[in-house]
Amino acid sequence: MKKLRKEEVIAYWKERRERRARILEERRNGAFAQKMKPVYQCMNRFSLIFHALLACLINFAIEAISRHSLVQAWSYMTQTPLVFFYNAFMIFMTFTVVYLFRRRVFTRIIIGVLWMILGICNGYMLMKRVTPFNAQDLKVATDAVSLINNYFNGFEIVIVLVGIAAVIIWLISMWRRGGQYEGKIHRLLAIAGVAVCAMLFSFTTDQAIDKRVLSTYFGNIAFAYEDYGLPYCFMSSVFNTGIDEPNDYNEETIDQITNNGEMAENKTGRASDALPNIIVVQLESYFDVDEAEFFTTSEDACPNLHEMYKNYSSGYFKVPSVGAGTANTEFEVLTGMNMRFFGPGEYPYKTVVKNQPCESAATALSALGYGTHGLHNNGGNFYSRAKVYDHMGFDSFTSKEFMNILQLTPNGWAKDEVLVDNIMEAMDTTEQQDFVFTVSVQGHGDYPEEQLIENPKIKVEGIDDEAKKNKWEYYVNMVYEMDQFAGDLVKAVEDRGEPAVVVFYGDHLPTMGLTAEDLKSRYLYNTNYVIWDNIGLEQQDRNIPAYQLMADVMNRLDIHSGTLFNYHQQRQNSKNYLSDLELLQYDILYGKQYAYKGNPPITEGHMEMGVKDATLTNIVPYLEKGYSLYGENFTKSSKVYVNGEKQKSTFLNNTRIVLPSTELSEGDVITVSQVGSSNTIFRTTDEYIYQGGQLVRQEGTGTDTTKSWTEQENEEK
Repeated sequence: MKKLRKEEVIAYWKERRERRARILEERRNGAFAQKMKPVYQCMNRFSLIFHALLACLINFAIEAISRHSLVQAWSYMTQTPLVFFYNAFMIFMTFTVVYLFRRRVFTRIIIGVLWMILGICNGYMLMKRVTPFNAQDLKVATDAVSLINNYFNGFEIVIVLVGIAAVIIWLISMWRRGGQYEGKIHRLLAIAGVAVCAMLFSFTTDQAIDKRVLSTYFGNIAFAYEDYGLPYCFMSSVFNTGIDEPNDYNEETIDQITNNGEMAENKTGRASDALPNIIVVQLESYFDVDEAEFFTTSEDACPNLHEMYKNYSSGYFKVPSVGAGTANTEFEVLTGMNMRFFGPGEYPYKTVVKNQPCESAATALSALGYGTHGLHNNGGNFYSRAKVYDHMGFDSFTSKEFMNILQLTPNGWAKDEVLVDNIMEAMDTTEQQDFVFTVSVQGHGDYPEEQLIENPKIKVEGIDDEAKKNKWEYYVNMVYEMDQFAGDLVKAVEDRGEPAVVVFYGDHLPTMGLTAEDLKSRYLYNTNYVIWDNIGLEQQDRNIPAYQLMADVMNRLDIHSGTLFNYHQQRQNSKNYLSDLELLQYDILYGKQYAYKGNPPITEGHMEMGVKDATLTNIVPYLEKGYSLYGENFTKSSKVYVNGEKQKSTFLNNTRIVLPSTELSEGDVITVSQVGSSNTIFRTTDEYIYQGGQLVRQEGTGTDTTKSWTEQENEEK
């Protein structure tokens, strides 16, 4: 190396480049190249036709991968040819850019690889979950590392890395070997061609939507991908989000809709001490299984809810999605907004509400003095709820990171029974009335085709296919336990002795491939709801859409608070009801908020995570090494930090955590944090100084609950 000279290195690489150039030149002038020259000339002359054929081939390939079946891809192509060729046209349009470059082969390969990667990602995602690959997955790419174990095992990770490396090597090779177009490039003509193709595609899209070949509303994003194809649906999730500004949007129009701002007022006809607690429970994938016409159960799967249906207001509950889309039903209930006006397949929790404040049932009821609490026995970051609930004005949010979940379903979801005590604890934190919004998770799929419950309480009869029967039997038994939770919650509320209203509803039908003919209602967007109360409300059975639920509940209680809830109460069944609702939604979320007259109900959040502090009481040596840390309110999500560094720890119970390898020194600072996905710290104890084998608490050094947790998180960043 000492004798190596710079000139020799330069000469070596120059010789290598020249040798490579000679090899490529020999290939271009070789016998095979000469034979293929007329073929290449023909392909260049009719390249548009070959691009169209290539687009059709790629479209078929990505649909086969997405559907995990060549047969289903063939059926899609032959049964809906207009949709198939529309998507092929979209792919074809992307190939028109090759005329701007000399390395046309390489450019075609890049474009083709990108489309194939999209198809492979979607196909793989659908093996692991029911929701297809969409733009929202790209927006949470920073969380990919923390979620990677949910989607890949070790072998699959190796295969993916090898595949990525192979593609990169191949692309580098094709950059060098692909050759260049030798004719004259007419770039202005090429740009004009791309523009014409884009305009033609835009016109085709408008016509396809007008003729209902395509749809701009996805009630179920998984079904939409099957009906309208991966290219259209994915691009819709990228470019078509939010609410477009209506043509007649202006301050005068909003003043007319809101009675010059009166709808933003908050009032009630009840005395403040006569207002009841309001508890709303969203039951994951719940519907009354008696609504299914193709099977029966050995006994009543919903005895508690059926008893409520008989004696309290109930009916069908119209939801915006099927088989998935929990957060969109939740969004409609909490805000009174209609999902139909948003982009196809959009989740506002992942877009607009994740990043800005939005009035909700929490802000409407807190204006009347209610304490407002959210609960969910799943992760606080799931669907960005921790940020969304803060932006919606909740006082607190108790996620699974703050729950001692001892029982899981056979496929790993938390059982709902844990929610009863946590709801009561949230209500105990305030002296006034409470609004509690709870999202359950027990009914979540995927539903197993093998029998996981050895001695099921409820047996399913009438289904011959063994795998299908096992799936429904599993689901029905989850419904039975969810019903037991509903009964236990009502009993706990009754024992509390306070006036209360409890609302139960299902967020969407389960992911079971149901058709309208399978159901008594003959409608896939119906679940069930019931409004239990102990204050003597008149029973009013009727069907209701999700976005009208809270307005209806408040109206029965003589509560008139919140712009959109007041709007529903005053304008239901009126002329231009839906078109004016779209205007109002646009004004509140994307417009200039004329409805508020300069006084929006929420400008920033104030929410704390959890309602109880973890505390430390003692620390003792653990066997020969490490320590046992004792305290209160520990959960499986409690992580121990020493001088800011996370320690290896083992959760034993809500009062003890073992630190098997920690070594402490005099003066070390110990804290315990409730940690969610992506290492998000939701709440931290006061600091404890390790002195003389004891813990000395530093009062006021933990999470400041007078600030929202997101504000403190941003300060730490």
